[in-house]
Amino acid sequence: MSEFEDWIGRSVSVTDVLECARSNALDVALGGEGAGKAGDPLPLLHHWLYFWDVKPPQGLGADGHPAKGGFLPPVPLPRRMWAGGRVSFVKPLLLGQTVTKTSTITAIKEKTGSTGKLVFVTVRHDLDVGEGIAVSEEQDLVYREPASAMLPAPVAAPAPDVAWREEVNPDSVLLFRYSALTMNGHRIHYDRKYAMEEEAYPGLVVHGPLQATLLVALAARSLDVPVTGFDFRGQQPAFDGVPLHVCGQATESGAEVWTQQGEAKNMVATVRTSVLAGSAA
Repeated sequence: MSEFEDWIGRSVSVTDVLECARSNALDVALGGEGAGKAGDPLPLLHHWLYFWDVKPPQGLGADGHPAKGGFLPPVPLPRRMWAGGRVSFVKPLLLGQTVTKTSTITAIKEKTGSTGKLVFVTVRHDLDVGEGIAVSEEQDLVYREPASAMLPAPVAAPAPDVAWREEVNPDSVLLFRYSALTMNGHRIHYDRKYAMEEEAYPGLVVHGPLQATLLVALAARSLDVPVTGFDFRGQQPAFDGVPLHVCGQATESGAEVWTQQGEAKNMVATVRTSVLAGSAA
């Protein structure tokens, strides 16, 4: 898009310490023991808990996100979400490390979908521990037109009959905790009235990054080789109040994993490994 060409190539760097408390808090919120200590590997995708971009009240948009026009372009479409991404795990991040994240806008594209005009903004993030890049990822952000009708609420269904499956209850407490741990102010995740009346969702929206974190954790527990890459894409939103099935199965190159509510897949992902993968079972 010509009006936003000046944003392509923009870059910003921020440094943070991967302190244990934040990662352990998410582990406990998901039912774990929260026993990580300095020097332990940071669980995959827990780096999303760090590098907060905290804005004052006047620096926020009506949706609770940072106002447009700073690092990200001022796309005029009102609804924005994280559509998917691609992550390469080059070497482990460790709890207690000091890490610098450099973010660069690499592409801005306009498309037309079934719901109208869409604008995709791709941002690359490189995480450097002082000895080269440890994690490199691309995130696809999507801006959308106002909703014309409320989406139907999902209907609970039995867990799919697949090799790996877990069930998570994405209630309002879990969504609030994840929003707090990631400093994500987007109101669709904790403000039910806003989510339903302003963005026409049938309930609170389960964070895409939270679903991705659940999926990569399932794969890491189930495979007998390290995960080196994770490509994920949101297909349709998941909502609170209905069990979320976290599913997967091994492939020759890693695994295919997905979340599911009812009969619909919400997020789908491909897990890559450095060698042929097998099941730890």
